Amino acid sequence: MRTLAILGSTGSIGTSTLDVVRAHPDRLSVVALAAGRNRDLLKTQCETFRPRCVSVGSQEDAQWLRAQLSYQPELHWGPEGLLACALHADADTVVAAIVGSAGLASTEAALRAGRRVCVANKESLVVGGALMHEAALAGSGELLPVDSEHAALHQLLDGRDPASVREVRITASGGPFRDWPLSRIQAATVQEALNHPTWKMGPKITIDSATLMNKGLEVIEASVLFGLTADQVAVTVHPQSQVHAMVGFHDGSYQLQVCANDMKLPIQYCLLYPDKQPGPVAPYPWEAARTWTFEAPDPERFPCLGLAFEALREGGTAPALLNAANEVAVAAFLQGRLGFWDIQACNRETLSRLPAQPLCSLDQVLDADRAARRHAEGWVQTRA
Repeated sequence: MRTLAILGSTGSIGTSTLDVVRAHPDRLSVVALAAGRNRDLLKTQCETFRPRCVSVGSQEDAQWLRAQLSYQPELHWGPEGLLACALHADADTVVAAIVGSAGLASTEAALRAGRRVCVANKESLVVGGALMHEAALAGSGELLPVDSEHAALHQLLDGRDPASVREVRITASGGPFRDWPLSRIQAATVQEALNHPTWKMGPKITIDSATLMNKGLEVIEASVLFGLTADQVAVTVHPQSQVHAMVGFHDGSYQLQVCANDMKLPIQYCLLYPDKQPGPVAPYPWEAARTWTFEAPDPERFPCLGLAFEALREGGTAPALLNAANEVAVAAFLQGRLGFWDIQACNRETLSRLPAQPLCSLDQVLDADRAARRHAEGWVQTRA
């Protein structure tokens, strides 16, 4: 029986994780749930799964939840609450699904405490990947990727000799603007950018998909997870989102991982690894007629992807600077303070103005994050 702490339980990854738990009551149980401000949904989750430890965004939310629940779990809030859930003595597996750099400390602490950490918080690996590996090594923790592309790569590379791998390719749907001309992309509205053709996700990651920054962050994540150089990771646009990753070998052959575009599949893979069991997603329907298409991403229309490769090649704190600037820019766009094309401009300006440093500590990463946020916010204010 795996005992879970789910950080970000009310988000799309968290709710899908709970669907997987429902499908495997004999193998998975919930010990801790952490969420932000969606306290009504968290209340329902608590009554259904009866976790022993619960964390919310604020003390006020904790007081509200205590008055609403029919039982009395341990109640925490804020960053300390995330750590309380991640380090709960009865949890052996942590699903890290807090969006943004807010999930960094709890992910690192869980790895250092020897937990299996199923990482859906890509920022933890993007901004502090070497530190996460160090924490896992120090605490005998286990790091498994929840992103569909990286879970696919994990399956394709598991047990392989790294010397046999020439390159890996992760696929991108292309987002809502895949076929749009540059002039129309530059003037895109918030509503248009949130209209993703394939995946149902939160607003921040949906905007990142529209700019292809999400795929750029995944490139950095793949490099960190599998020890690959920037020249060994590539992106292929595949609108059908059925092939999630490919591995190319030195003999010229490729192997592909195929499954339905449902996040419950990679989540279950991480939770039950190395076992593969029937779950809440039906097997891939090969009998249905279908066409797959593949194309190269356009760097002129999607410059954020190129910025991610630049940050990966520069290394050190450069990915942290880029990630922080992007979070500020995307939030400003969603608030109506920036235009869509300003997102890439803010990211480029921040990355070019702030020097990257060699990666040494979690505190240093957080300092770089704060510096980039200040710089990006100042840039946003000049555009108002």
